[in-house]
Amino acid sequence: MTLPELVDRIERMSARQSVVVIGIVGAPGVGKTTLAEQLKASLNRDESDPEQQRFAHIPLDGFHLSDQELTRLGLLERKGAPGTFDAYGYAALLKRLREPRDSAVYAPGFERTIEQPMAGVIPVYPSVRTVITEGNYLLLDRPGWREVRAQCTEVWYCEQDEERRLERLTQRHILFGKSHAAAAEWVERVDESNARLIEATKSRADLVVRVE
Repeated sequence: MTLPELVDRIERMSARQSVVVIGIVGAPGVGKTTLAEQLKASLNRDESDPEQQRFAHIPLDGFHLSDQELTRLGLLERKGAPGTFDAYGYAALLKRLREPRDSAVYAPGFERTIEQPMAGVIPVYPSVRTVITEGNYLLLDRPGWREVRAQCTEVWYCEQDEERRLERLTQRHILFGKSHAAAAEWVERVDESNARLIEATKSRADLVVRVE
């Protein structure tokens, strides 16, 4: 489906329901964040005031556990795997955003330059009635992640040419401080293990989206 077709799909859902949560899932490096930002920009095209916009983007990455906690848990070298996120906290935020609000709700984000989550950096104003959220494990049939899926109106699975995805993923690691060798090793040891787990959830998606 094209971007305008996806935008139209969300707008039609938003017209029928009081609150909509669209989940975007896919392997690391597939372009989930890019798609979510494109959708948000297109959907908010007629409203420049952030406090009046009806569409917001909330990434799963803000729910990464800190390196301090991952070290305590012995999971630092598996950062990005399902157990390295606060899935229940993520589900609780999505649930809160589905309820009526009189004030802004602040969601966490993720700062790639330091590879750490940051609290309270994404304001979601009361005007928001549709949330676009993206991450790796929205379709995973495990405790915590089931609760996340339950908050989503639809979940879309993104796929892309594998060679391009791996190249983009490696370059992203290099951009944020890893050597080429370290980036390639991390992709092979961590990211691709996660990618195989995510791919196994594809059949649970409401829609499969091919991204460029």
